[in-house]
Amino acid sequence: MKKLILILSVSCCFFIASSQAPPKRELRGAWIASYVNLDWPSNSSQTPDQERTAFINLLNTLQQTGINAVFVQLRSECDAMYPSALEPWSSYLTGTQGTPPSPYYDPLQFMINECRARGMEFHAWLNPFRAVNNYNNINNYAATHVAKLHPEWLLAQGTYRILDPGIPAVRDYVISVVMDVLRRYDIDGVHFDDYFYPYASQGGSPAPPRFNDDVTFASYPNGFTNQNDWRRNNINVFVHRTYDSIKQVKPWVKFGIAPFGIWRNQSSDPLGSATSGLQSYSDVFADSRAWLQNGWLDYVMPQVYWSIGFSVANYGILTPWWNNNAFGRHIYIGHAAYKVNADADTRWTDPSQINNQIRLNRQQSNVYGSVFFRTGNIIANPLFFRDSLTQYMFTKPALLPAMNWRDNTPPAPAGNLTTQVTGNAVQLSWTKTPVTANELDKARQYVVYRFPTATIDVNDVNAIQYITPNDVNATYTDNNLLPGTYYYVVTALDRFHNESAVSNTAVATILSTSVNSPELAALNLKAYPNPFLSTAQLSFELRKPMFVTIQVTDANGRKITTLFNGYQLPGKQLILWNTGALPAGSYFITMKTKEFTKTIQVIKSR
Repeated sequence: MKKLILILSVSCCFFIASSQAPPKRELRGAWIASYVNLDWPSNSSQTPDQERTAFINLLNTLQQTGINAVFVQLRSECDAMYPSALEPWSSYLTGTQGTPPSPYYDPLQFMINECRARGMEFHAWLNPFRAVNNYNNINNYAATHVAKLHPEWLLAQGTYRILDPGIPAVRDYVISVVMDVLRRYDIDGVHFDDYFYPYASQGGSPAPPRFNDDVTFASYPNGFTNQNDWRRNNINVFVHRTYDSIKQVKPWVKFGIAPFGIWRNQSSDPLGSATSGLQSYSDVFADSRAWLQNGWLDYVMPQVYWSIGFSVANYGILTPWWNNNAFGRHIYIGHAAYKVNADADTRWTDPSQINNQIRLNRQQSNVYGSVFFRTGNIIANPLFFRDSLTQYMFTKPALLPAMNWRDNTPPAPAGNLTTQVTGNAVQLSWTKTPVTANELDKARQYVVYRFPTATIDVNDVNAIQYITPNDVNATYTDNNLLPGTYYYVVTALDRFHNESAVSNTAVATILSTSVNSPELAALNLKAYPNPFLSTAQLSFELRKPMFVTIQVTDANGRKITTLFNGYQLPGKQLILWNTGALPAGSYFITMKTKEFTKTIQVIKSR
């Protein structure tokens, strides 16, 4: 049924159309950075037990937010957050590069296991070429670090060192590191960030002279006479070879890159965007549009780290540009969670900035999701933006987008779905899909749908009740149901999230229930943001139709306004309260029905 959003002020109110429904399929991701202990581990002196506990807490928060994929940094400076015969243990894990955890454990396997238990995709984030962030600290690097084993591979810019992408042996080496992780671990994807050739600002302050790779160009020209084109080709060859290598060894593992948010400005190329910022094409020699056009990866995740309306690089311009240059691949947008309420651009003080960006994403046919930089900022929850994601944007679980150019064959369906009613709960059980030797056809998860009638429509996102974290269990309990008859089906998902045909339909009838309790009749009366400046967003959910009154009083109990007074149908409701000239201070919002009263406190800031 149709839900309504109300917009009210202390003097007037009117109705507008329902809010945008979440899509059935959407990647909702978070970057987890290990570099300089940004996210995990938060410092290099934690014990393994502390590290594991911290990662579990981090994943739990992300899962509660609605995140279904994580991009975990395993290699930030030619080091490793996992046991490797090729590169030393990361100092960000143990405090000393080359020193393993004590007591010993394998952090990567641990993290994968925890993600599997939550139904979250695990993408191995590897920085491809950064070797030494500050060469003044080279004595702190292990003797087995590539900068010491192969100093001839280093390309210098000030104090910054990368592995020179123009040297064929370097590209071979980095791909060998990627393939080592791929072969030994059950990862869902390989992910590169935006660091290819150095940015002009890297290597010191003020910015040092640009790197000089003339000797490499002379040694390995590869038929090029233009040095900038040669640099771009070095990266292109590396990207293409990485993708081909991944597909050959594990054809179910995804590959993508998160480049700088601007490919080229229109002033440089008519195919570029109407922007005027730094350009990845010419500044770091990353031709991200060519990667998409040639099909050398599965997705691009541009770091569109600007607000809607920012003049130099407008999110509202860049996101449609990327959508129009997808060339049949997926676009996931990287969002600047780190800028929320913390940037010179005052648009980031708007609590709805991130939500509005996601709404714009969902209007684009080739934008299949969002990823937030970074996890620490999600957990910090500035302006309550994480709460807002949960309450308004990620209200239903989402299947991950399918990639039909990699695999479009769905798994076999589940079968023998049965129901057992106990009180107001329904226990579901089903038979798993048949075992197959083909990894691409194996069922990895199951989706449980519930319908109020015998008409089954798996495109109805509101029918999704549960996505199993893995294929271990084939049961689900649907709790707190109202009296009535319910129709269930189950589908299976494979590695690329192709969805099977539906199982048989199982029917369950609830005859009586204790759902009249306040906890079940009305759920989750909340206000966001809180504190707020001028407008508060109130949400609540009814489990059955009822007459509802919502009033606002001040700290002295004086009535300020009535936000709603009428009969309301079941479902999630949203009220936007525009307080106008109401003075700053504490206010109380009270929701009353015949059966219960619920009050929450809100604070209007100055």
